[in-house]
Amino acid sequence: MSNVRPHRVGEQMKKEMADILTRELKDPRVQFVTVTGVDVTGDLQQAKVFFTVLGEEEDKEKTLQALQKARGFIRSEIGKRIQLRKTPDISFAFDESIDYGNRIDKLLREVNEEEQ
Repeated sequence: MSNVRPHRVGEQMKKEMADILTRELKDPRVQFVTVTGVDVTGDLQQAKVFFTVLGEEEDKEKTLQALQKARGFIRSEIGKRIQLRKTPDISFAFDESIDYGNRIDKLLREVNEEEQ
C-alpha cells in the first residue's frame, strides 16, 4: 500500500491544526506553539502531532497538558475541515529535534572557537 494518502492527510491536518491552535483555541497555556509535523498511520485511524513551544520546560509541560485537554475539540474541528470517513484519533508529542539541532549547533560553535 502506498504512503501517499497518509502523508497528504498528515500535511492537511498540520495546516488545519496550526490554524485551529492560533485562531480557535482560547486556552492561555497554548501560546507560541508551532506544529512541526503530523504522522498518520496507514489506515488513517491515528495521528501523532509533533509540536514545539517557545519557552522553558515548564511552558512545554503546560502546553502539552492544555493540548491533551483540548484534544476532543481539536479532533472535532479537524473533522469539520477535512472530509474523511473517520477522523483520526490525535495524540501530541513534543518535537525534540529543534532542541537537538540547537545543541549540536552550540557544540560545533564551541569546537570552532577552540580551534581559533
